[in-house]
Parts: sequence; structure tokens; C-alpha cells
Amino acid sequence: MRVLLISVLGGYGYLSARKVKFTTSSYMPPLGLLYLGRSLEEAGHNVEILDLYNKEQLERSLTSVDAVGLSMTTASYKDAAKVATTIKEKKPTMPIIIGGPHCTYHPKKSLIEIPAADISVEGEADWVIKDVVKALDGTKKLSEICGIYYRKNNDIKSGKSPKIIKNLDSIPFPARHLVDKYDYGKMNNSYLFKPKFTSMITSRGCPFHCRFCTRHVETYKTYRQRSAKNVVKEIQEINEKYRSVMIVDDNFFTDKKRIHKIMDELIEIGTDIDLLVLGARVDSVDRELYKKMKKAGVTYLGFGIESGNQDVLDYYNKNITLDQIRKAVNLSREMNFITTGNFIFGAPIESQRHIEQTIEFACSLPFDIALFFPLFYKYGSDLWDEAVQNGIINENDGYSVIADSKKELGNFSSGELEMLCKDAFKRFYLRPRFIARQIYRSIMRKDFGILKIGLYNL
Repeated sequence: MRVLLISVLGGYGYLSARKVKFTTSSYMPPLGLLYLGRSLEEAGHNVEILDLYNKEQLERSLTSVDAVGLSMTTASYKDAAKVATTIKEKKPTMPIIIGGPHCTYHPKKSLIEIPAADISVEGEADWVIKDVVKALDGTKKLSEICGIYYRKNNDIKSGKSPKIIKNLDSIPFPARHLVDKYDYGKMNNSYLFKPKFTSMITSRGCPFHCRFCTRHVETYKTYRQRSAKNVVKEIQEINEKYRSVMIVDDNFFTDKKRIHKIMDELIEIGTDIDLLVLGARVDSVDRELYKKMKKAGVTYLGFGIESGNQDVLDYYNKNITLDQIRKAVNLSREMNFITTGNFIFGAPIESQRHIEQTIEFACSLPFDIALFFPLFYKYGSDLWDEAVQNGIINENDGYSVIADSKKELGNFSSGELEMLCKDAFKRFYLRPRFIARQIYRSIMRKDFGILKIGLYNL
């Protein structure tokens, strides 16, 4: 069977308000679809992936496929509905399978929200997708497949209960060749890291329970990890073609013994690739480990800091301290890692003093990049559940609601939160000492990508 897999993410694709050219890349490859692509290829199917595209390219791809899969987030499910409708208008009998985070949270409702879709996949689809294609071929019954909802006789039926993949080493590596036509790792037409760029994941789920995080359904909260040997094997494969790889685990440092093993093996075999760690926790600081990481090729760490106030960190259930943050960021600078700190404004307990202290805290640390966002109450998070129980949020509010004082979700209006974030960006990036330091670091690295991102954030 010929299967077309389409990534529908907010901000990209032909439905976006932004006019994105086909040659302009998104930041990350659609890793989930690359896993499905490999699974389908190993089952003998032909696969095409569309990431950035326009209507003409979509319609052209539809002429040579037998089924379409759409991957979406909650932020992009409305765009996915429009894509599905376009597909059905062009090919009324084309089977459309939908999946991704939105379908994991709302597996049945997704089929109501996207009436042109035929099958919704809940949770991990690595093995499920092969069974779904068998059903489309007529060799398996949909009712026998785990983790799906499907249409039958104008009704929505369910298959068997979804299963979580326990042994991640059993999953084949992503089919990265399916997105060779795209150029990833860029933002505002500037490379953040060395091209050619890709991403990988070494674990699934997260053992922590931050109150703003949406990953509290069984699929996302059940923590599993790949073996060090399996991770190193994939990095070796990536090293043959790519120069940078972003590790996008929710928390890469959960098991430090495993990380030590990964770094030891990478040092022993030697690679030329830059390793970038997106999900780094500050409570995992270990000087010996950081030295190994540096030697193994790690060049970047992204930290979820959230606040410069201990009471706000405690409110979010971050289970970290300000001292741990300082230690982790300063040690990262000592190792010459590029670092990013993410901050959130708008917790219900936050005052103007809290916001001011967070900005001052961010400016006191040697980050290369700092990002400031308003708090959103998102479906699936503890904050969302508590607000629903208290009658502050209801289903009609959608799936993501900003912490607006007018909705009794915080102490600032949405407009005030936007202005606070803008002010934080200006105060962080327009410091003469910071600018001078970044110019120097860019010259030493012979790479001005990070400096350009700072200007873009402004």
C-alpha cells in the first residue's frame, strides 16, 4: 500500500497565516511520522511524508497514494480538519487516519471535530499503524486493533484498549530519508546549529509531575528508556549523514547512570556530530558527567527554569531550587555549552514583584538564549483540572486558556502578560555586556546563528 503521512503543526503548512515557502524549513523534523514511516516500510509499504507544503503539492501527492495519515497537536487540530476536508474533496474515498497528541487526549472526540477523518489512533502508533493498514487491505478487523476509534455505519466505534510499548529498543530507528527534501534546524532563515540537522528521542514519558504540564495521560507519564547501547547505535547511524542532532526527551537526565554509559561509549567510538539536549533538568548537575558530555560532543543544553522565585517553582511542583539552577547554568557556561532558559509568567500566585525578580534572575545567569512565555492552562494539566473543578474553565473555553485575570486565572490580563514578556525580552537581550559577550562567543565559534536568534527574539 502507498501511504502519505502529513505533519500538521501550528505555524507551518499551506493553511498557515504565515506565508511559508516550500524551501523554508520548520525547526524540527516530524519525528513521530519518521517512526511510523520506518514501521510501514519494514512491513513492505511505500511511504511519503509531507511536512512543509502548499495546496498544489498536497493534491499532487494524493494522486499516487492509497491512504493518508495526519499528525496533529491540539494547537493544530483545526488546521488538520481543513486538510482532511481538502483531501476528501479531492479524493472522497481516501481513507484518512489521524493521530498525534490531540488524538491521544481526545481519541473519540477527534473524529467528531474532524468529520472527514475515518480512524483516530490513541497513544503510540508505532505498531498500530501496521494493523490499521492491514484493516484497510481487508486482512484485519478494525475492532481487533488496540488504541483506535473508527467510523462504522454513521457511528463511532472503538477497538481494543491501547497498549504502551514497554521495550523501546524493539522499535526500529526513524526513516529520516523520507524528509531528505527538507532543511531543518533553522529559525528565521538562520541555522541554530550545524547543518545538516535532525532530532532523536532516547526515552518516552516523564516521571515528574509539573502542574502546568499536559503529559499526565498514561502514554506520556509512563516513563520508559532505551538502553545506552541502542541509543549509541542510532547516534552512529546519524553521524554518517548529519552534523547536529537534538535529543528531544521530556527529561534526558532521569537516569544518570544510563547517561554516563552513553557518553562513555560515544567517547570510546568517537563521533563528529554535535549533540544538543533539549530536555535538561538543573537537579541533574554532575561535574564529571558534564565533562564527559563535553568530550562526547554535547554543545547545547536547554533548561526549563520557569521562574526566579522559589515559591513559584514550588507552586508549579518543579522540585528544583534556585541554587540548583545557578549551579547548573554556571557549570554549563564553564563547559562552554550553549544554553537556553525558558521562563513562564502568570502563575496565580505571581505579583509584579515576582515577575521583576524572574527577569533579574534570568539576566544574572549566563544564558545564551532566554525565552519568556505567558502561562497557559492546557487540557490535561493539573492546572486545567483544578480550574475545571472550581468552575473557572469549561469545555467551551477550548483546550488552552491564557492565565488571564479577567478569567480569574491569574493576576494579569492577557495584554499585560504579553507586555511583560516583551519587556523581559528587551531587558535580557539589550544589555551591552550580554551583547558584547555574545559577539565574542559567536566569533570564537565562527557561528553567528545564536546571535541572530537573539535579534529575532527582540
